[in-house]
Amino acid sequence: MARILVLEDEKAINDLVALNLGMVGHTVVQAFTGKEALAVAEKTPFDLLILDVMLPDTNGFSVYEKLKGTPAIFLTALGETADKVKGFERGADDYIVKPFEMTELLMRVEAVLRRTHKSESRYRIDDVEIDFEAKSVTKGGEPVDLTLQEYALLEVLIKNRNIALSRQRLMREAWDVSFVGESRTIDVHVQRLRKKLGLDDRIKTIYRLGYRFEEGL
Repeated sequence: MARILVLEDEKAINDLVALNLGMVGHTVVQAFTGKEALAVAEKTPFDLLILDVMLPDTNGFSVYEKLKGTPAIFLTALGETADKVKGFERGADDYIVKPFEMTELLMRVEAVLRRTHKSESRYRIDDVEIDFEAKSVTKGGEPVDLTLQEYALLEVLIKNRNIALSRQRLMREAWDVSFVGESRTIDVHVQRLRKKLGLDDRIKTIYRLGYRFEEGL
């Protein structure tokens, strides 16, 4: 997984971002000022920077200029188009306006890491292995035949592991489908994944919400 620097002066947001990134397997270093972030970055390289724009001692753009060459996602409370343009003109890989859903940030982090070839290409748990590039799955070394919908759902669950995801969120992230109310479609596909891969103890049902893929909990 990736090494990520989180620079955000609001401790509650910084802690929440770091917690969720850590839960899906990333190594996270937190910083609360530009000076602190630069000092840390001088000692160790990072695969991704998550930078708040407005900081007590400087701004995220200035920090990024000094750390250019590392992919970056900017966080800001400002929704002005000019601020987004400024970020992208300076080479930002993505830009998220606060407040944001944590699952949205995780998906954007994964997208940036995939584009910059920093994301994991394979994932193994128990006797199941997923090749994200080939979009193939094996169990005990033998290929498992999954439908496109089953594979997409499994990938979203794994890349958001240890995080509870609602059925609505799963449908939106896995299949780009929105719906209102309850849907049993996700339940049917989860049952099929559990049966085909023997992941009953990994894909947990979250009462009245959805599902969570558990690793190391």
